[in-house]
Amino acid sequence: MAAVTDREADLRKEYIDTAVKAVVKIEEKWKSLCAVDSSSAWTESYFRETNDDSTDGGTGSPIRAVPQYAPFPFFDVTETKVSSIIQKYAGESIISLEAQQNATVPMLQRKIYRLGRKIIYQVDYAIEAGVATAGAFGNTIPITAGYEWDSDTIANRDPIKDILDCVQELRTDGIDALSGNGYIVVNGTDYTNMISNTKVLNHPTYESGVMQNGQAGKLLGMIIVISEVVTIDTAYILVARQGMVWKQAQALKVVTIVDPGKQTTIRAWERGVFQSQAPNEICKLTNTRK
Repeated sequence: MAAVTDREADLRKEYIDTAVKAVVKIEEKWKSLCAVDSSSAWTESYFRETNDDSTDGGTGSPIRAVPQYAPFPFFDVTETKVSSIIQKYAGESIISLEAQQNATVPMLQRKIYRLGRKIIYQVDYAIEAGVATAGAFGNTIPITAGYEWDSDTIANRDPIKDILDCVQELRTDGIDALSGNGYIVVNGTDYTNMISNTKVLNHPTYESGVMQNGQAGKLLGMIIVISEVVTIDTAYILVARQGMVWKQAQALKVVTIVDPGKQTTIRAWERGVFQSQAPNEICKLTNTRK
């Protein structure tokens, strides 16, 4: 019997580990937009690139029309050093033996689900906060008062034009959000105002569909992501998994601690920090609501 009991405990641990990680993988929104890079440091430092491809262009550019035998013009990439400390995201929950065996509500499954959601919510919250920090996004487009997505004048509401303005702002920096890796990230309230607009619903590029990671269809060839950590009145048009990086010191780890006949503790944690290495790949759209 002892061997069977041990085997059941092992299976339970494997089930819990897989279940928590599955919840996190499905529920992550901002983290899914990041490239994941490993880290072994306590403090992560990186150089944030300043994009200046369009400066000094056209007539008078030292790069254009270089004369014969003339020295080549020199250019360099402007970088700003940014440092941040690796953070731990962790939580645990305890379930009694009686709740596991006799509760009408499947408490083990509920605790697994909530534990996974709470951890990834805080990771996403930290990433969005990092994106929203001055210097972490390279472009901003404000919507004129009276033209918000919930403007009293329905004819003034034009999410398509606002989003395309952001796309163009990125394009001036040599960033193509329409190349297949572009995203529109919004709060649920702003998503409702956007998606209920007939200009969006009737647009030939609009595709409905609910998928994991908060994805809720496509518009203008970009995937729409709903994330409640985004502040209302704000949307982000961005290119994912290039300049946005999650420096991972430790991937999600899940352990179960069994106190026989009494309770089981489910503990989960991961360690990492967000980096915005190429801010000009992110455009912030503001004042979407009046």
